[in-house]
Amino acid sequence: MELINLNQSINENADFTKKIGIESGQPVQKCYQCGKCTAGCPVAFAMDYKPNQVIRMVQLGMKDELLKSNTIWICSSCSTCSTRCPCNVEVANVMEALRIMAWKSGTAPAGKAKYVEVMYDALLGTVEKYGRTFEVGLVLQNNLKSGKLFNGADMGLPMFQKGKLRLTPTKVQGAAEVARIFAEARKMEGGVK
Repeated sequence: MELINLNQSINENADFTKKIGIESGQPVQKCYQCGKCTAGCPVAFAMDYKPNQVIRMVQLGMKDELLKSNTIWICSSCSTCSTRCPCNVEVANVMEALRIMAWKSGTAPAGKAKYVEVMYDALLGTVEKYGRTFEVGLVLQNNLKSGKLFNGADMGLPMFQKGKLRLTPTKVQGAAEVARIFAEARKMEGGVK
């Protein structure tokens, strides 16, 4: 294991720490590592770095480790961590800023976290196209992109028989407005994806 000079790391990566604070709108330097965010996190068991560790790593400027971590993709953005924080740090906003930074830098999620990105893209794709989620299309896109073609197939027929799934999408009133919002968001992001 490589020894890291913390003062040197903090100084060299101060721009990263500042940028995450600005992008997330969060006072990351206020965190004093009480651990309440991690104690309340429902998905901490699946993370490679716990929520409080992520905030500490931001404080230390550990950009590369964070952008390559599974944690930023596994975070469900439920905001339990944020509601528990005595310093009012919205940890979920920090995770989102890290995901955006990783995505913009081309750092793809690894391991099981890559399936989170696949599902995220499939979900947003159906909302953009139809103005709401289209479950069958969502599952098909997700299964094709993840390479797990029959994932969840055993649940599809019973759900269809009970009237819980529609085989064709329904557009909602205002679907064009939803598509326009997606287009505006892409412009704000610089035309990526």
